[in-house]
Amino acid sequence: MSPRTYIIAAVAVIVALIIIRNIRIVPQAHAFVIERLGVYSTTWGVGLHLKIPFLEKVIRNVSLKEQVVDFPPQPVITRDNVTMQIDTVIYYEITDPKLYTYGVENPMLAIENLTATTLRNIIGELELDQTLTSRDIINVKMRTILDEATDPWGIKINRVELKNIMPPKEIQSAMEKQMKAERERREAILRAEGDKKSAILEAEGERESAILRADAKKQAAILEAEGQAEAILKIQQATAEGLRLLNEADAKDSVIKLKSLEAFAAAANGKATKIIIPSEIQGLAGLASSFKEVMIDPASSAATKPPAGK
Repeated sequence: MSPRTYIIAAVAVIVALIIIRNIRIVPQAHAFVIERLGVYSTTWGVGLHLKIPFLEKVIRNVSLKEQVVDFPPQPVITRDNVTMQIDTVIYYEITDPKLYTYGVENPMLAIENLTATTLRNIIGELELDQTLTSRDIINVKMRTILDEATDPWGIKINRVELKNIMPPKEIQSAMEKQMKAERERREAILRAEGDKKSAILEAEGERESAILRADAKKQAAILEAEGQAEAILKIQQATAEGLRLLNEADAKDSVIKLKSLEAFAAAANGKATKIIIPSEIQGLAGLASSFKEVMIDPASSAATKPPAGK
């Protein structure tokens, strides 16, 4: 082979190597910022690209994923002059690789300083108690301020979280005592409410028992009264039935008087101490009484009889 052939082959190999070395593949969720002769040229997205040798340069490989940065604790002073340490966590993503590359020299340092300044301004308007109980409000305020400030840098702040709020030790001790007292107070309230409910249930049980006992007595009285009423009704019905039978039998006046006498005899067997007998049956009553005495004690009658011949 001639020397010329060797030279052509060598040049071809060099060109091939140069082309291969300038082939770039941009992976998913990344972007390449390209400069041509020191001036921004374009931004490569995902895929295969060929860089012009010696003229173009990949100045930065930018990740488009959401990223997290945890800043160290920053000293802040509340409105009531309490110094505390607060560290923050920021979730962000790069929306414009060009602005991110050329907007600020050190984006993370700039965000850290901006976060510390914003945090001091917000906490300086709050007292200690508000700071401890207003994390969500502080997070929203910081996200709004940081997102607006970092927009010219091609950065979007998605979320800001206060990771830790660390008051001075003496305040932490006082807070722990206060929390303990609060827990004991709630426990006492719960015990009191439990005793109260127990007493209420016991009183309700007693009331229900009293109501049931009263209802039982009431029902017993009602049943007794109904029984007595029914007995009186039956007696009256029997009396009425007897009178009806007497009327139907066309009883004589003597029979009626005798029945009246039986009724008075039954009344005399009761608890009455005085009985008034109608005049029309007084004679009949005396006759019946004499007849009763003769039938009961004939010997007594014989003894009282005077001897014959006297």
